[in-house]
Amino acid sequence: MVPMATHVITGAGSGIGAAVARRLHARGDDLVLHARDAGRAKELAAEFPGARTLVGDLADPDRLSWAFSHQSLPDRVDSLLHVAGVVDLGTVGELTPKTWHHQLNVNLVAPAELTRHFLPQLRVSQGHVVFVNSGAGLNAHAEWSAYAASKHGLKALADSLRHEEHGHGVRVTSVYPGRTAGPMQAKVHQQEGKEYDPARWIDPESVATTIVTALDLPRDAEINDLTVRPGR
Repeated sequence: MVPMATHVITGAGSGIGAAVARRLHARGDDLVLHARDAGRAKELAAEFPGARTLVGDLADPDRLSWAFSHQSLPDRVDSLLHVAGVVDLGTVGELTPKTWHHQLNVNLVAPAELTRHFLPQLRVSQGHVVFVNSGAGLNAHAEWSAYAASKHGLKALADSLRHEEHGHGVRVTSVYPGRTAGPMQAKVHQQEGKEYDPARWIDPESVATTIVTALDLPRDAEINDLTVRPGR
């Protein structure tokens, strides 16, 4: 009997992360869902029966190691899926260091720290690290500087990790979705002062399909970079 795969997922509470978690949970895989606090962990455990939770604030990556030292980490990890992210728009002339630090911590430093913690397990399983990046990780536009910088940095993290861990059999994929319907997109539209119509943008389930495809690809191949754009 083939053992269930174990996936550590951030951002499973909504949007793309929730869609991926539902897909993997439905097929019987073992989930370890990251939550920022105990209350959120309880909600995720209720939504995904049988899933384990891992609590730590991505906005404070310096304390993740301490938080994890008080919890049981999974012995086996087949994939680490970095889906959580935050966005705050503003011009370079307006953005404060606090806003910069928040986006860089959640979108870049915390994924690096989580990866560091789970690399030993990923090497043993010859597992997979997936970074859900953004179109902003490839091109930066006005008022997107801090978010785009964090996502450009995430691309660099993924590219370096891929070269470093190839010899250990660890696969690394970056997914660059265009605008995807969900709470983050609703917030972006609010910041832009535009009306939000989710039907105009990518369904999170479609992005989840690309992520699961990358995970399920036979071992003789690896998807390095995958750009997903709105199809309508």
